[in-house]
Amino acid sequence: MIMKLYYAETFNPRKPCAVAKYLGSPVEYVRVDLARGEQMNPAYLAINPNGKVPLLIDGDARLWESGAIMAHLAVKAGSELWPSDRAAQVEVLRWLSWDAAHFSRHGGALYFEYVIKPYLGMGGPNTAAVDEANGFFKRFAAILDAHLATHDWLVSDRLSIADFAVSTPLGWATQARLPLDGFDHIGHWHERLMALPAWREPFPMQQMRTAAA
Repeated sequence: MIMKLYYAETFNPRKPCAVAKYLGSPVEYVRVDLARGEQMNPAYLAINPNGKVPLLIDGDARLWESGAIMAHLAVKAGSELWPSDRAAQVEVLRWLSWDAAHFSRHGGALYFEYVIKPYLGMGGPNTAAVDEANGFFKRFAAILDAHLATHDWLVSDRLSIADFAVSTPLGWATQARLPLDGFDHIGHWHERLMALPAWREPFPMQQMRTAAA
């Protein structure tokens, strides 16, 4: 059965798009134009009341939240991107939770200030918000960097959906002006990820727009 994956070339949809491409999942991609507010159309809100992307429809299942969608795609494909070992599954959940609360949260704040606001004509970056995000991002990047000093990948030294999730800010490292200087192990991890076509170019059509650059 063909699944439908609703996406935009933005932060959170990058995760399931990359996983779907990596797995070769049978997915029909449906682009939602955020600039035109399509995510708030009544027809879309009827299937995702959050009014956000991504969204996966698989038969009767309607899944929002990128972590759940990535896990579903991996389980459906029988892939170790979602580990079969239960202890490793807990580790993946730990990194997904840490990422949402810390790393991608603050990386996403910089992405919003430097990428999304100009794209939507919302004015320049808020200095106070940038300073706060930079401080928190560096704090949590140090934790990630220390872990990667002894691991090639985040969980069980094999690629998992945790890597696709936590790496998301790096897809806009230059544009979002992420403060990554001195975090060499994150840099090496980034190089390994860049070797994966699905991570490097996750979207079905590379829309060369400010928000997707």
